[in-house]
Amino acid sequence: MGAASTAATLRIAADVGGTFTDVAIFDEQTRRIRLGKTLSTPARLIDGMAHGVTKAEGSFADAHLFLHGTTVAINALLERKGARTALITTKGFRDIYEIGRINRPEAYNLFFRKHQPLVERALRIEIDERMTADGAVLRELDDAEIEAAADRLAAEGVEAVAVLFLHSYCNPAHEERAQAILRRRLPGVFVTASHELSKEYREFERTSTVAANAYVGPRVQHYLSESNAFLAEAGFPGTFLIVQSTGGLYDAAQASRECIRMLESGPAAGVIGTRRLCAAMGLDNAIAFDMGGTTAKAGVIVDGVELTSSNVLIGGYAEGLPIQIPMIDIEEVGTGGGSIARVVAGHALRVGPESAGAQPGPVSYGNGGTLPTVTDANVVLGRLAPDLFLGGEMPLDRDGAAAAIAEHVAGPLGIDTIQAADGIIRIAVSQMANVVKRVTTARGLDVRDFAMVAYGGAGPLHATLVARELQIGRVVIPNAPGHFSAYGMLVSNLRRDFVQTLFARLDQAPFDAFDTVFAGMRERGEAEIRAAAGGPVAVDFVQSADMRYVGQEHAVEVTIARELFDARDIAGIKRRFDEVHQQRYGYASPDERAEIVSLRVSVVGEIDKPNLAPIERAGDPSPEVALIDRRPVEFGVLGGRILTPIYHRDRLTAGHVVEGPALIQEYASTTVVAPGDRVTVDALGNLQIEVETKS
Repeated sequence: MGAASTAATLRIAADVGGTFTDVAIFDEQTRRIRLGKTLSTPARLIDGMAHGVTKAEGSFADAHLFLHGTTVAINALLERKGARTALITTKGFRDIYEIGRINRPEAYNLFFRKHQPLVERALRIEIDERMTADGAVLRELDDAEIEAAADRLAAEGVEAVAVLFLHSYCNPAHEERAQAILRRRLPGVFVTASHELSKEYREFERTSTVAANAYVGPRVQHYLSESNAFLAEAGFPGTFLIVQSTGGLYDAAQASRECIRMLESGPAAGVIGTRRLCAAMGLDNAIAFDMGGTTAKAGVIVDGVELTSSNVLIGGYAEGLPIQIPMIDIEEVGTGGGSIARVVAGHALRVGPESAGAQPGPVSYGNGGTLPTVTDANVVLGRLAPDLFLGGEMPLDRDGAAAAIAEHVAGPLGIDTIQAADGIIRIAVSQMANVVKRVTTARGLDVRDFAMVAYGGAGPLHATLVARELQIGRVVIPNAPGHFSAYGMLVSNLRRDFVQTLFARLDQAPFDAFDTVFAGMRERGEAEIRAAAGGPVAVDFVQSADMRYVGQEHAVEVTIARELFDARDIAGIKRRFDEVHQQRYGYASPDERAEIVSLRVSVVGEIDKPNLAPIERAGDPSPEVALIDRRPVEFGVLGGRILTPIYHRDRLTAGHVVEGPALIQEYASTTVVAPGDRVTVDALGNLQIEVETKS
């Protein structure tokens, strides 16, 4: 880092969620991690982070790295609370953003609605310029036309402008000129161009991506500026890095321009943490299951590597907007601890996606909430001990939770409160099981071949129930699961991802041209990573290509060993593509010709990481040394009301075995061990749960 930060020895990681803010501080001298957790502060998120750092007994002045994952970009997009945005595009193409792919995902849904563009049609301005598909200028850009558009947008009071010209992925010259003029004529307006974000073909997806970047840009810039001002005031001498949707880190200056890259910021860090944990355990395949206060998320590790995607739909398959940037393949659902349960028309019980959030929060928090939530149901069922929540710092109101469930769920449905609470949990579990299937079964993977790594404040509370639903026989609860995404930031690397569309038949592959493209992307990525690191850093890269069979429309990303490219091994590249296609779609065509659509490079700057150290083995093999109490817990169809032991996780050491039913209590989470399940504490301190599944 810089000279000002050489005396600082702390790395602070802060994950801001909809309900809680989690902080993990790594001290490079002691090699220990300290943790802090506090309710999020929606009015000014940095305050919640500051409180968390204080609770973790840290100081920004003693840190040389501040790593941050935030939902500010994704929330602005999903809640439609972004900037008043305009789109500058090629003449004749302003409606491509609204027309989209002309697909109808729900063919028989009479109430189906298409995606709603972030830019109204009146603010989509056409410019009479044109590039050809090979990057040649067909019609020159007239600067005066851009200046006139700038005057019009100034009069309209726009806050952000997106620039998208046809085929700019081949030649960005027109976009660069237009962007420069707009920035000069519209000071204070956020201006972004598509070539900065994506150099892939597909004009609708590129339009949607740059429009989304503009839409969230002013809000993200304000947030990062506010954070920078706070850090300066706090005497922070180091580097401020943001987690991207790939799980890699990039600096705040880049983040303020390429805002869309932080959409899945916090969840991505959790998947990176899972990958790190799997490597330490020797576990090749795992599902990363993250349940917090607002949402539940799932990602997948296959053969030790996280699954990624280059094109996702934000807002769901039916009505979502495509974003064409690399990101970890994460699915999520609005089911978290704060998700509100209500009875809707037809006497149907619905859970989420509305959340009580941090303010007012679940009824049991005692902060003014009146509607029952998943957390309240767990309190009523005895699965959350009211006097042990957050180490006893935040007592829960069981009577209030029971009254809310009785009024809003049990009464309208004509059932008792316990049945209503159990119903809330069962619906929530079903919804979370579906999100896990979307990243496994829908990707051609058998969910039963995977272990589940469960984290987040509410993940361990529901993990074995989700595992039963999906016939997953093994669940792993890592150390400090309530802070696991923050831990994931501490084991993340600096990362930059690049892609360039380049169509070529594999049997006629222009390898010299490939080498030139790869080299350019590697050099740019290495330069940006070294600048962000501010000091020596080991840099590596991974090459891949988007490939398809000749005649196909869609491609799959294929990671290809450098040796295959260097040796011009066409047959080896084709075999690798066939393997990936077989895994993804269940079939391959070894005799069919293939083609390359785009080339990709991921450049990674390795950062020193905290190690996962073995823990002490149990002197006393009996878990009774960790027993806190025995209390009645309702397990529903798994056994009903059972007097259940509660164990303190910090007192369980390697080799301890806990038979279900049991609750394992720790500062920021509770692990529910259902009847028939068996827990073993492994050498790293993880809880490895054997789940009793149906034969």
